[in-house]
Amino acid sequence: MTTDDCIIIGGGPAGLTAAIYLARYHLRVRLFDSGSSRAAMIPCTRNHAGYPEGVAGKDLLALMLQQAEKYGVHRQPVRVDKLARDDDGFVIETAQGGFRARAVLLATGVVNHRPAHLLPEVHDPALERGLLRYCPVCDGYEVTDKKVGVIGTGEHGAREALFLRSFTRDVTLIAPEVEHALDPACAAKLDEAGIARVNGPCGNYAIEREQLAFDTARGRMAFDSVYPALGSRIRSHLAIEAGARATDVGCLEVDDHQRTSIPGLFAAGDVVKGLDQISHAMGEAGVAATTIRNMLSEQQPLWR
Repeated sequence: MTTDDCIIIGGGPAGLTAAIYLARYHLRVRLFDSGSSRAAMIPCTRNHAGYPEGVAGKDLLALMLQQAEKYGVHRQPVRVDKLARDDDGFVIETAQGGFRARAVLLATGVVNHRPAHLLPEVHDPALERGLLRYCPVCDGYEVTDKKVGVIGTGEHGAREALFLRSFTRDVTLIAPEVEHALDPACAAKLDEAGIARVNGPCGNYAIEREQLAFDTARGRMAFDSVYPALGSRIRSHLAIEAGARATDVGCLEVDDHQRTSIPGLFAAGDVVKGLDQISHAMGEAGVAATTIRNMLSEQQPLWR
């Protein structure tokens, strides 16, 4: 079994950025991509610098992969099942067999929690048309002065609704299940901002007259765009099972150079901190890749 200099797990913006950097450092790089990057779900981002007219997530990933492969990155479209540390580095297990590497970068991201009962045949077209959105930092500008619904409650739901209030006056916070769970301080802030509150449960989603409509305790409501504020699942289990430290919610703990608590194991992007920002993930990946290169050089000179 050959040993790669670095194996990257995750084919989103962080993983591909790191792959480009590492390959241009003349290192042997293998990238495992299960095809589940959230960036591929973006119909068009206008928040990414360098694309004045916006760019589709799939197109951006394709360009980044083309650039990585130009420098010799070997991409394998397979999911990694296990990651383990041994005396010589790391062992990766997949359905296609085992692989070895001197260093590993985890760039597996997160998975957004979708509203309950929202079927794929409605979810995906709504996402494609901008009727359903997951990142107000990325695309709040696109809902300027539109009718916006936020599915959520508690501090997290209130915080997202208040953030969106800077883009439009018409914001409604809808509880996902039954009644809202809001403390007096949250409720007061929502009232001050003029944000309406509606109890759930939410259900019977459909695209109606270019809006996303669904049932609530107040009856059927429709919005120009809906933001689920339901949190996410951090895909950090591979590192945690290998012994890496993580926060209570599953974000991997790293230092300023993206090093986890396991020597030789690095992490970048939303698996570290879920900011949902492509530029942030790419920046962390550049830091991680350069640190990996320097670490490997200390172990064994990388002379040409």
